Amino acid sequence: MSSGSQTSQVKQRKSDAKSKKKVEKKSSPKARPATKAQFGKEEMAKCVIWRRPFQTIYFFFLELSEIIFYYFCKLLTYRKLVLSFVLMSCLMTSGFYIQGSHLPVLIYLRKKFLWCMYWVGLGVASSIGLGTGLHTFLLYLGPFIAQVTLAAYECQSLDFPEPPYPEDIICPNSTDTSSSLITILSIMSKVRLESFMWGAGTAIGELPPYFMARAAALSGKESHQSEGSDNEELEEFEHLLEAEKDGSIKLSMLDKIRLSVFKIIKKVGFMGILLCASIPNPLFDLAGITCGHFLVKFWTFFGATLVGKAIIKMHIQKMFVIFLFSQHHLDNLFGLLANVPYVGSKIQPLFEEWLSAEKTKLHRTRGSNEGLHGSESILSWILGKIVLLMILFFVVSIVNSLAQQRYKRLSGHHTETKKIAND
Repeated sequence: MSSGSQTSQVKQRKSDAKSKKKVEKKSSPKARPATKAQFGKEEMAKCVIWRRPFQTIYFFFLELSEIIFYYFCKLLTYRKLVLSFVLMSCLMTSGFYIQGSHLPVLIYLRKKFLWCMYWVGLGVASSIGLGTGLHTFLLYLGPFIAQVTLAAYECQSLDFPEPPYPEDIICPNSTDTSSSLITILSIMSKVRLESFMWGAGTAIGELPPYFMARAAALSGKESHQSEGSDNEELEEFEHLLEAEKDGSIKLSMLDKIRLSVFKIIKKVGFMGILLCASIPNPLFDLAGITCGHFLVKFWTFFGATLVGKAIIKMHIQKMFVIFLFSQHHLDNLFGLLANVPYVGSKIQPLFEEWLSAEKTKLHRTRGSNEGLHGSESILSWILGKIVLLMILFFVVSIVNSLAQQRYKRLSGHHTETKKIAND
C-alpha cells in the first residue's frame, strides 16, 4: 500500500507541474504589450536624420506645421490683445517714415528692443532645447562678458563708442581719468542688461513643463497628447512619486536628488523655487513639472524663477566670468597652463596669440576693418568651428525631436483606431 501511495503522489506532482506549465503558457501573452511597447520605442529611436533622413525630415515638417497652426489658432482666441499689438506695430512702423524729432528716439528704441529680444531668444533656446539645450551662456553671453572685461582692462575705460558697441567693441579715442578706474562692479553694471535679458529668457523657457504638468493635474489624468519629451518627464515624475510611497523600491542617486528637489519645492514653496533657480541646477526642469503637478500659482512659480535666474544666478555667473578674465588672473592662468606636462608649452602660445589678436582689434579706429581680416588666430578658428558644430548639433536635435514626436503621435493614433475597431 505504501509503494502504491508513493507512485500516486509522484503522478500527482507530475500532473501539477504540467498544469503549471499550461497556466504559464496561457499567461505568457500578457507580456506581449510590454514587448510591443519596447519595439515601438526602438522604432521611434530609429527616426533620426542619420538613419532615416527622408522620413525624419518629412515628419519634422508635419509636426512643425501642426505646432504653428495650433499656436496660430491659440492666438486668435486673444483677439483684442492681438489687435492691439498689430495696431501698435503699425503705428510704430509708420513713425519711421515720418520725418521729425521723434525719429532718433524711435531708432534708439528699436535698436534696444531688438538687442533685448536677441538675448531673450538665446535664453529661451538654452532653457527649452527640445530635448537638448543650446548652451548659449557658454557660446554667447559668457564670451560677450569676457570680451567686455578684456576691453575694459585694455582700454582702461568702459565708455565704448556707440555705434559699434554693443555689436562690436573698440577703445575710445581719449580716456577720461574720472572713468578710468575699472572694478568688477563697474563691469557687472556694463553687462547688466544683456545678462538680465538672457536670464529672463531662461525663466520663460521653464514655463512649458509647468503648463503641461498643470494641465495634466487639472484634467486628473496623464496628458498623453502633450509634447513628447515633456510627456516622458511627466511620466517619470509620477513614477518617482509612486516609488516614494513604496519604500521597497530602490532608487538611484539621481532619482534621490530629484525627489529631494520635489520635497523642497512642495514644503518650502516660493523660497524653495527661488533656491533651486538661483543655483546652477540641471534638474530645474523637474521643478517646473513639480510646481505644475501640485498646482502652484503661476506668479509664485514664475516670479521665483525670474528672480532666481535673471538676478541672483546671473550675478554669480557674471562675477565668475569677470573674475576669470581679469588681466592679472589671465596672466596667472597662462602661467599655470605652461606647466602642464607635454602639451602646456605648445598650448600656451596659442592662447597668448589669441589674446594679442583680441587686444589689437580693440585699438582700431571706428569704421576700420583693420585687424578683422587675415589675422585670425588658430585658437579663434578652432573655437569658431566648435561653436558651429554645437549649433549644428542643436538644430539636428530639434529636427529629430519633432520627428520622433510626430512618429509617436501617429503610432498612438493607430493603436487607438485598432482598439476602437476591436470594440
